[in-house]
Amino acid sequence: MLKSKVAIQVISSGTLPEDTIMVGEFYVKQWKIPRGQHVLFKFGAFRQYVKIIPVAKLNGIRVSQSVAIKMGLPTESKSRLHLRIHFAASTGTLALGPLIGVLISRDFAHIPDKPFGSITMFCSELVEACKAHGAYVFFFTPNHIGDSVSSVQGWIYSDGWRQVTMPAPDIINNRLTTRKLENNPDVQHFFKETKRIYSTVVFNEKFLDKTEVFDALKKDNALDRYLPESHQLSSYATFKSMCTKYNNVFLKPVRGSLGKGIIRVSHLEGESYQALHATPTGSKRQIHPSLGRLYSSLSVKMKTARYQIQQGLQLIEVGKRPVDFRALVQKNATGKWMITSIVARTAGSQHFVSNLARGGSLSTVSAAVGKSNLNTNINRLEAPGRLRQAALTIANGIDTNIPAHFGELGIDLAMDTNGKVWLLEVNSKPSKNDNTPLNEGKIRPSVRMMIQYARFLSGF
Repeated sequence: MLKSKVAIQVISSGTLPEDTIMVGEFYVKQWKIPRGQHVLFKFGAFRQYVKIIPVAKLNGIRVSQSVAIKMGLPTESKSRLHLRIHFAASTGTLALGPLIGVLISRDFAHIPDKPFGSITMFCSELVEACKAHGAYVFFFTPNHIGDSVSSVQGWIYSDGWRQVTMPAPDIINNRLTTRKLENNPDVQHFFKETKRIYSTVVFNEKFLDKTEVFDALKKDNALDRYLPESHQLSSYATFKSMCTKYNNVFLKPVRGSLGKGIIRVSHLEGESYQALHATPTGSKRQIHPSLGRLYSSLSVKMKTARYQIQQGLQLIEVGKRPVDFRALVQKNATGKWMITSIVARTAGSQHFVSNLARGGSLSTVSAAVGKSNLNTNINRLEAPGRLRQAALTIANGIDTNIPAHFGELGIDLAMDTNGKVWLLEVNSKPSKNDNTPLNEGKIRPSVRMMIQYARFLSGF
């Protein structure tokens, strides 16, 4: 097996010409790198022809300061950096990497200790994980994208956070939190051109709409069994049909998240209906004398946001609080979907949605199912396996039926009192904090998995 992680040393430009790099003789022999010939030296979008000088007993690579600056690497003598190396004889290319760019929504340059606000610790965790894997990561926002797609301003960590000019990366992990930022013309141009010119791979490249997901998955017989009946709410006829068919229905903003804007409609006695609106502090209850009056009251909301209407489910409960499940599904070092974590989320008091932002609480799947009102004739030990299988099947279905590249998905599932598993929604920008607590100094499996997938995509 080829040894592929090497130490990078930066030395004075006066000592080493810019068009020359020194490579340990061991690596020259192992990778069959031509001696004394020019090869293409590559790091992300950085490209330069260099001559290779083998050096006995050198356990790594030496580059000049001027080359290191072009690569966006720290040039201080005390900096210790290890990167993956790969030589392709067919193209004469010596590559270091992978270079990973994480596209985030905003930065706070005036706060040097927390330049990324609440996700600074997560970014630090990525830096540490990349060190362990021989990868290199930087962070950038839409505001950092300039006129040239060959480079971008970005944040690196080397004895503190600092901004440098980086080559366009091998891999972009899109962590933008709003569609407005994602649809920014500069962002879309950067995605398109780096893919075209440098073969950059972007994953989690777009948000998913609820109706888009359900309409796409309906086409697949293996997935249809997980889907509660759902329609885009565009007419009173659809609203009436669903409310007549089911005792409870849910109205969900097509582009909503964190449980915002969800409304549960329930049929009461006679002609009257109840609407429960999810709010940050609990549920706001409204009673309407007829379905028509209820629809009229909702029509104001429907003028500013599209809604999905979904069949209400008799979810399992713990202490009369509904329970659902969040599976974090990621692609691994071989490009296959796998379950990184799956947790149960129990709704908070006075809430009918389970999001942590709404007072929900986390527990293991087994603990929640064990305390729930699941029918006694259902084998509770089978519940985790059913949920895992559903999450993997749905993730593969997203890949097959939606033309976009995803590397991780947050898949929200539910289980009814008869043990049947249902899909609630799929989130293409899952929040790490919704799954496992972030402990300073500890690298979570979800972060390691992202880097392993980046290595797979980039060939490192």
